[in-house]
Amino acid sequence: MVQYIGTVLDASFAALSDATRRGVLEQLGRADASITDLAEKFHMTLTGMKKHVGVLERAGLVTTEKVGRVRTCRLGLRGLVEEAAWIERYRQHWAARFDELDKLVEELKHKEKADGRKRS
Repeated sequence: MVQYIGTVLDASFAALSDATRRGVLEQLGRADASITDLAEKFHMTLTGMKKHVGVLERAGLVTTEKVGRVRTCRLGLRGLVEEAAWIERYRQHWAARFDELDKLVEELKHKEKADGRKRS
C-alpha cells in the first residue's frame, strides 16, 4: 500500500510540476476540450500537447475519449486526496517547527530585555 501511494504521489507531482500541465488541468476544470483546442490555447503542436495529456492521463488526473478523429479530454475521476494529505502532514510539521522557533525568539527577546535592565 505504501509503495502504491508513493507511486501515485510520484506520478501526480511529476505531472503537476509542469506549468503547461497545470494550465491544462485548470482549463479542463472549466470545460472538456479536444487536444486540438488545448494545443491552440497553449500555442503548441498537437504532438507536444498529446505528450502533456499523456502524462496527466498516466497520473489519473485526466481521461480522454476518442470519437472519430477527435480526442476529448476531461478531468479524471481521481481527486488529489493522497497528495493533499501528504502536503498537510508536512505543513503541520513545518508549522510546529516555526511555532517552536517563535517561542525561542520571544524567550531570547525577554532575556535580552531582562539583561539590559540588570546592567542599568
